[in-house]
Amino acid sequence: MIWQSVKMALKSLRTNKLRSILTMLGIIIGVFALVVLVSLVSGATNQITTSISDMGTDLVSVMLFDYDHTYKRMTVEEVDSLTETLDHVVAAAPSAMGNFEVSTKLKSSNVQVYGTTPLYSQIRGLKTAYGRFIMKPDCDNNSNVAVLDNATAKQFFGREDCVGETLKINNIPFKVIGVIGDSSQSMGMMSMILNGGMYTIYVPFYSLVRVSNSMSLAVDSFYLASRQGETDIARDEIKEYLTDRYGGNDELFFVFSQSEISEALDRVTGTLSLLLGGIAGISLLVGGIGIMNIMLVSVTERTREIGIRKAIGARPSVIKLQFLIEAITLSIVGCLIGIILSWIMMQIINIIGDVSYSLSVPVMIVSVIFSSGVGILFGLYPAHKAAKMKPIDALRYN
Repeated sequence: MIWQSVKMALKSLRTNKLRSILTMLGIIIGVFALVVLVSLVSGATNQITTSISDMGTDLVSVMLFDYDHTYKRMTVEEVDSLTETLDHVVAAAPSAMGNFEVSTKLKSSNVQVYGTTPLYSQIRGLKTAYGRFIMKPDCDNNSNVAVLDNATAKQFFGREDCVGETLKINNIPFKVIGVIGDSSQSMGMMSMILNGGMYTIYVPFYSLVRVSNSMSLAVDSFYLASRQGETDIARDEIKEYLTDRYGGNDELFFVFSQSEISEALDRVTGTLSLLLGGIAGISLLVGGIGIMNIMLVSVTERTREIGIRKAIGARPSVIKLQFLIEAITLSIVGCLIGIILSWIMMQIINIIGDVSYSLSVPVMIVSVIFSSGVGILFGLYPAHKAAKMKPIDALRYN
């Protein structure tokens, strides 16, 4: 009986194609919006989470705000000595950053240039595909050497392996000694979010200060690597160290770990997914109203059919089930069309944006369940109306 009702519903859809498509349009749009938007959020979240993981799970970041020089600023040497001062810190590296004009024969553009020390690559998980990273002699001699990320090498030299080439930072020549590999470049999106650009160059700390007109020898920010699994302990340890250093004034510094970034990101994306899901849910409810409207029309059109079926012995529950199944079928078919359109849209986004987002399976399952619920909810009243008709009145209807 159920299968027969499904076949009758599908036949009704084929008989009135335009009416059926218009009826399902709300469901199609709702499912399309729900699946595409939430899948995009999920894909972007996964990319950012991967970028954060690549930056190091045991990473602690520190920012200092002593801009008026009231307190003693930290030096590069003091940052380096934190591995001896703090028990749970295994590496420390300063990080100064500025936006500078970088030029080669091929290209000229503003680039984010970082001044740091050798341990920075260990802390941030940077691996060179060509050449090497900054070493201690480079820092001791204030050498004009530079390490480029993969994208920067391609843009400014037209190839990845550009070790030995020369570029100019603020018209000062720097020799390229290394290029960061692709494996370290999954941080591309994170780099754009945090740094405001795609291209990155690393130079010795004091070399960067020398080419800048505004930077001082003091350290404004630095990174720490904790022992495995001791990130929170290391974070609390550096907080205590800085609190003592600045006489209890904890407004002069900000300390955060990668785990805190991940947790904040999860909260934001969770809220965003709920918001987008709610917006799409409204479209599904509107689609449900359309289904209820067309089912009421269908009940009216088939009044004589209902009367004949009741006259030959069909129980009210059978009539009710038939119209309920038709409403659910309308809803599920609309849902499937919405999912197909969502898949097509995701492929277009992947091609245009050069990304690899995929449909979220849990969201597709939720959309099918929710669409079925919409079909049941908005099909109950028309089905109940059909079931309570009296056979004599139905047979008399013109």
